[in-house]
Amino acid sequence: MILNLPIFLTILRIAAIPLVVLFFYLQMPLTSSTIFGLAGLTDLADGYLARRYNQESRFGAFLDPVADKLLVAVALLLVVEREANPWITLAAIIIISREIIISALREWMAESGQRSKVAVAYIGKVKAVTQIFALIFLLYNQDLWGLPLREVGLVFLLVATILTVVSMLQYLRGAFAKN
Repeated sequence: MILNLPIFLTILRIAAIPLVVLFFYLQMPLTSSTIFGLAGLTDLADGYLARRYNQESRFGAFLDPVADKLLVAVALLLVVEREANPWITLAAIIIISREIIISALREWMAESGQRSKVAVAYIGKVKAVTQIFALIFLLYNQDLWGLPLREVGLVFLLVATILTVVSMLQYLRGAFAKN
């Protein structure tokens, strides 16, 4: 494994997870949500930098989605625990289930030499950004300058959940389409 800047940023994203959890339980929502948001930004940066500077690698391609899924799943679990709301729990179940299904689908398609059928699509990127914003606001869970960020986060979570289902259906359709 060669350690380059994109891989380092991905590792930082994973390392941020315990800090998000720690500050969440220390009841420091600004710190927890800020660390989460910065970690989310590294998701945008690492892929861009890898492509821009020709530093793409098989290890980076493996680690990046793992880091993304861990970060989002942990944040969802924190929000679900605090909210104890069946609708938020359902959204988390849908989002986490989709990630498991699509990861398994990508692995299966790669083994059958058809990985390109389930390559990352634009809607998946929009979904990821929407999830990050939803979770920043839901982790913060307070008004800011009169803006009800929790409610804004809930709207983003709803949109992210819809995009999650739509993108999953697109990936499944692409995987099982006849050539």
